[in-house]
Amino acid sequence: MSAGAAAGRLIGREVRLASRPSGWPVAENFQIVEAPVPSPGPGHVIVRNIAMSVDPYMRGRMNDVKSYVPPFALDAPLDGGAVGEVIVSESPDRKVGDLVVHGLGWRDYAVLDASRTKVIDPGLAPPTAYLGALGMTGLTAYAGLVEVGAMRPGDTVFISSAAGAVGSLAGQIAKLRGAARVVGSAGSAAKVAYARELGFDAAFDYHDGPVGDSLREAAPDGIDVYFDNVGGDHLEAALSSLRPHGRVAMCGAVAQYNNTTPPAAPRNLALAIGKQLTLKGFIVSSYGHLADEFAAQMAEWLRDGKVRFDETTVDGLENSVRAFLGMLRGDNVGKMVVRLS
Repeated sequence: MSAGAAAGRLIGREVRLASRPSGWPVAENFQIVEAPVPSPGPGHVIVRNIAMSVDPYMRGRMNDVKSYVPPFALDAPLDGGAVGEVIVSESPDRKVGDLVVHGLGWRDYAVLDASRTKVIDPGLAPPTAYLGALGMTGLTAYAGLVEVGAMRPGDTVFISSAAGAVGSLAGQIAKLRGAARVVGSAGSAAKVAYARELGFDAAFDYHDGPVGDSLREAAPDGIDVYFDNVGGDHLEAALSSLRPHGRVAMCGAVAQYNNTTPPAAPRNLALAIGKQLTLKGFIVSSYGHLADEFAAQMAEWLRDGKVRFDETTVDGLENSVRAFLGMLRGDNVGKMVVRLS
């Protein structure tokens, strides 16, 4: 039986966007359907996904607005980071049994050009690590600190969403690269304790009072770098605490992804003028030139036990929407991963 004939008999599930959310997404905005898996063309592979990632940026793609990536199409499969096993190959560069990472998650089977997959080494770390510490998540944290935030040894660094996938790694990387003090914010007492376990010098629960007050208490002499995953009142607080020539790496604004009205903060953006601050937004796809440097450094840190990465795992494609909504609510510690098989 040819590879194409075998593939034609596969039926896989995929998660589609049924309607565009207004405010917070709900389960009814999604649907899971069964569909035949296409036969692979020349140079293509079929990958049986074993795990997929759910990430905050996906919420923005559910809106029909112009952005740095096209919005998700209605009645079409969502996509995102995934890791899986090649089960059919029409490419000389990939063999059946290869474990690969790629960008067609939210489905049981992915059919794509082999060049859009990357073979991973499960001997270095578990496969799901390539969705987190060794993947886009880790590179985001690394690029945001090293190049965008231009962190220098001796800096004081503030990281919001410190118990999340990116923030938890950013805090550890900052310490490893010589930060004098690393402060984090998180959404519960348990997450504050987790950040401290990771090596943050101080952390606070942003529910306990105004973020600006908590940040001043945690970093009374000010901060040099703010790694922003939240936006809103956290960015306003950071602007007040930043020292002259401070830097902000604007990675995300999860506090306002589901807002239907404009955010109230920051109201003090004019401080950026007098303090000569640098505020720079970034997307990880623009920092591929750091990928090899990052991969080598992170592999070393993992091998030496200097970086800890944790996952919150949800089982089953049928529960992927629940995992996504939980991630937006902050239910995860570390990386939220959906295990498919």
